[in-house]
Amino acid sequence: MSELVEREVVQQARRATATSRIMTMVLEGEIGLDEMDDVTAMLLRLSKGGVARVVIDFSEVAHFDYRGVRPLMRHAEVFREKGGDVRLAGLSPYLHAIFRSAGAHEAFDYFADVTDARRSFERAVLTQAE
Repeated sequence: MSELVEREVVQQARRATATSRIMTMVLEGEIGLDEMDDVTAMLLRLSKGGVARVVIDFSEVAHFDYRGVRPLMRHAEVFREKGGDVRLAGLSPYLHAIFRSAGAHEAFDYFADVTDARRSFERAVLTQAE
């Protein structure tokens, strides 16, 4: 994850209100274990900062190390325990296969794009209010 993307996500988190916090984390390139450390560190900072709903955009990811799936699942559980969630968007069939083979086929909600993932959070809020 580039430093620019990380800075942008942190700045957005500071501007968001408590009720509108749906953060989008954009990943790009090849995500190995070193990059996964950056991703999980960012998720931890967002969680501690009060963000409960995160969309991770994989549309620009060429490869994801399967060993990073379990840590991602653990961090998503932290968000769920706080009433939020982590949703994944833009996974190619190749990346979907990596997540499925690592045992995460039912651990996340998957969406074709970021817009659909963000809307799913909004729909969930509307459903709960009814």
